[in-house]
Amino acid sequence: MSPPRPPRPSGAPGRRPASGSRAGGGRSEGRPSGGRAGRAGGGRAGGGRAEGGRAGGGRTGPGPPAEARRGGRAADELGGDQVEGRRAVIELLGAGRRRAYRVLLADGLESSPQLDQIERLAAAGRVPVETISRGRLAATARTDAPQGVVALASAVRPVDLAELVDERAPAFLLVVDGVTDPHNLGALLRSAECAGVTGVVLPRHRSAHLTPTVTKVAAGAVEHLRFALVGGIPAALTQLRAAGVWAVGLAGEASRSLYDVTLGDAPVALVVGAEERGLAPLVRRRCDELVAIPHQGRISSLNVGAAGAVACFELARQRAGAGGS
Repeated sequence: MSPPRPPRPSGAPGRRPASGSRAGGGRSEGRPSGGRAGRAGGGRAGGGRAEGGRAGGGRTGPGPPAEARRGGRAADELGGDQVEGRRAVIELLGAGRRRAYRVLLADGLESSPQLDQIERLAAAGRVPVETISRGRLAATARTDAPQGVVALASAVRPVDLAELVDERAPAFLLVVDGVTDPHNLGALLRSAECAGVTGVVLPRHRSAHLTPTVTKVAAGAVEHLRFALVGGIPAALTQLRAAGVWAVGLAGEASRSLYDVTLGDAPVALVVGAEERGLAPLVRRRCDELVAIPHQGRISSLNVGAAGAVACFELARQRAGAGGS
């Protein structure tokens, strides 16, 4: 049974685009036309670390709060304080939703429009830019390919779950039940943002959060999404149901096809499960509907990132069609 459609809102809030041409000069050091000139770094970069670690070492200019430097993380933090990769750093600086403390660039990088844009945005936001050796940047980075750019920023702060449905437009949420691979979560977030998802629900425990790998794979999507961090997905789904949100869970063995569900533009939460086990049993029971993506080939299932992308865009298609009717 499909949920009742709510009254059509008079207007949906617009999405803030990333700045691509803000006024503001680059750094004072000159750059030869053939590439970036070698420059001494203005501050020291921290040593190598595992994915979950913190940047360390001395700094010039403003830096992260003392708690971040100690390596601790508050229980309500999602991470996101180290952003790597050119597109992700551009979105961090352009969105302006949280503070960027420093941008580190590897010495000798060839000129490119993206690097020029990073410098313009950093200058406009008065964010210090330092050039350091490639070895130091590689030691500071926590991803395999930071593209010569690392930014240090304040952590992403979650909002209360109720805030994700307190909107003028019907909520379109992504609920992630225990996805632990950062590449999968990053891919999910990128697809979700592109499909128009308005908020993401993540469990506090046994789940990937916003590590440098996640933010890089998401290509800046974390700067345009709101996140709720919850103690348990089943309880969160109960709260969402009470708020009028219809929960649709992806399950490969479900008898109903995703394409047979008609939701229109009603408030909806797409629920995706962990890489190996899928949706947990209690999460399945708390979903209003379970659906599967029909397969034509011989492989039995899709990667969670791919399945989430297909489902996000199918629901987005339905919502767009309902809005135009």
